[in-house]
Amino acid sequence: MALTIKENNGTFLVEGSINATTVKQFKNHLEFLLAYTKSLTINIEKVTAIDKNGLKAIEHIFHKAEFYNKVFTVVGYGCKDIYESIDFSIAA
Repeated sequence: MALTIKENNGTFLVEGSINATTVKQFKNHLEFLLAYTKSLTINIEKVTAIDKNGLKAIEHIFHKAEFYNKVFTVVGYGCKDIYESIDFSIAA
């Protein structure tokens, strides 16, 4: 399934699978958004699957946001599992 990212009231709704096929598009898009916003919130409610590549990309964005002193938030069903899988001890 193709990955789509749409903005809705300041939150970016992610729909589809975040996997080896779509992770480059996902990461590039989030890095662009992070560069031009003070904070970034993504809603993963409509994400059907996230593989290890997708989790690494989300972790990378968290560390990049921390490095640039910006807020990156993941909301929606499954976000608790994502937060639990991220190693926050690694420096950006």
